[in-house]
Amino acid sequence: MTDTIAEQMEQLELLLLHTDMQANPTFLDGLLSHEFEEIGSSGCVTSRQEVVDWLLHKNPNDRWSIENFRVKELSKDLILAIYHAHQIVGHNHQSKVSIRSSIWKLDEDNWKLVFHHASKLS
Repeated sequence: MTDTIAEQMEQLELLLLHTDMQANPTFLDGLLSHEFEEIGSSGCVTSRQEVVDWLLHKNPNDRWSIENFRVKELSKDLILAIYHAHQIVGHNHQSKVSIRSSIWKLDEDNWKLVFHHASKLS
């Protein structure tokens, strides 16, 4: 696995977190598979539409940093990404930390997210 794939996956994860989807709602169709589902930090399974709604209504100023990013190639067209996400909260820059995993599938020439899981660490 090349660093380029890992870098590309990390950039896609950051795009999902940082893009103002209210300004560009069609952007999500290029990143989320129609088969997408998520297990959120609450442990509940979330549908694609619920995640789309959250992304469209989240605060566009929210910021995250990613650490310990790594990928595993599951097949030539499936990548598992694992990382820690730190959500910056408030003016004192406290953070909420979660460990996350995502499965990305190559769909023609584009990587699309098919599954995501987040677990709170603090």
